[in-house]
Amino acid sequence: MSSVLQKPASFFDTFYRKPAQKDTTHYCPGCGHGVLNKLMAQTISELGIQDQTLIVGPVGCGVFLYYYFECAGVSSPHGRASAVATGVSRSNPDGITISYQGDGDLAAIGTNNALHAANRGENMIVFFVNNTIYGMTGGQLAPTTLVGQKTTTSPYGRTVVNDGPPLRMAEIIATLDAPVLVARVGVNSPKNIRQARKVIQKGLQAQKDRKGYVFIEVLSQCPTNWRKTPVDACRWVDEVVAEHFPLGVLKDTIDESGPVIRKLHKPEFSEIAEVLGLESEANEQSTTIDLPYQEVRFKAAGFGGQGVLSLGLILAQAAMKKDCEVTWLPSYGPEMRGGVANCSVVIGSRPIGTPVVDRPNLLVAMNKPSMFKFAPLVPEDGVIVYNSSLIDEVPDNLPAKTLAIPATDLAKELGNVKAANTVILGHLAAQTGLFTLDDWRALLKDSFPKEKLYRLNVAAIEKGFSFGE
Repeated sequence: MSSVLQKPASFFDTFYRKPAQKDTTHYCPGCGHGVLNKLMAQTISELGIQDQTLIVGPVGCGVFLYYYFECAGVSSPHGRASAVATGVSRSNPDGITISYQGDGDLAAIGTNNALHAANRGENMIVFFVNNTIYGMTGGQLAPTTLVGQKTTTSPYGRTVVNDGPPLRMAEIIATLDAPVLVARVGVNSPKNIRQARKVIQKGLQAQKDRKGYVFIEVLSQCPTNWRKTPVDACRWVDEVVAEHFPLGVLKDTIDESGPVIRKLHKPEFSEIAEVLGLESEANEQSTTIDLPYQEVRFKAAGFGGQGVLSLGLILAQAAMKKDCEVTWLPSYGPEMRGGVANCSVVIGSRPIGTPVVDRPNLLVAMNKPSMFKFAPLVPEDGVIVYNSSLIDEVPDNLPAKTLAIPATDLAKELGNVKAANTVILGHLAAQTGLFTLDDWRALLKDSFPKEKLYRLNVAAIEKGFSFGE
């Protein structure tokens, strides 16, 4: 019994998504995602495939899988997990590829990607979580929403005349020749969970044996958006949802199927460079600037509309012009609508391992929520520049150097409040040596080809550079 209660080895010991959630996932109470995640983790550990497994996460309730599974992980654009998983599987033929998708993600925007991956018989296992609703974004009508079911976009209930009947994706996938296992399971009761575990074990074993495409639809309860208690939601799965989406194995040809082996050619860089018309590595220029850190890990954050994403993009483009290795990663807040927007930029002289910036050494905070969210993460040798026009207090005992600049007020003096992001970028550059003023005058021409905007942003950079002198 103790082994059942313990976290499987393929889970991280501590979940570091948020300090207050070190021991729990982000899923709502009573949600089926957590049960499915544990079944997956238990089976991955039992089969000894943790080091081979790569999980492709969706845009949806399962978006934070990489915080929970101690396996390789990658996020995909909305609906494209099956396409991303195809690339992962083809380029890593010795790996175990998992595509984890919801009913909106797979059965709506991603239907074409999912069907074609199944039809090709890609070496991957797809976990299709069906809770009959768009769970992450507030409970809208999904392709699997039941007839008569009320959602935020079908307040009087789904009708066949207006919306068509709910899609039975497992039945659709089962009509294709290539899939070797297609099943539908539930995670709402001990009986269904035991059956689900058996199917998941068989599906992942098929991946270990390179048997091809596996599709497992998982009926999951969603108490929050169904407006039900967890107990009532679990009953509703059996009494209502499973009536339209019956549980069971729809197709199983694993035993008579052989391994699916595809040839993989790994070209040398010189081959790629020749095809793309690039210069050889020997002729590549080294970085032409001195960076304030061996690897600059920059984050800009603020409200949507303050230009934090474009600020990061300007910095990334400028670094590319100086022959640096660069990544730029925007974030629109996948947990909920609203909140802070932010972007991450990594700049270095060597190839960059990840575009994710968890602990920035340079931070630009454009508003108070961003300051309190990200400033405590900046280490002692880092620099924080914040917009004191909008931020009237800062967290206590910050280890990093903290610089205040009234960026919004200074931008108003220039006649355009939208230039606040460039003002603050100029001050950051002046304080850290990240490009000279002459560099910025030249670099901004590419970002602002229109003369009027170019002059405004040069003036904003200059104002940021000279502030405090």
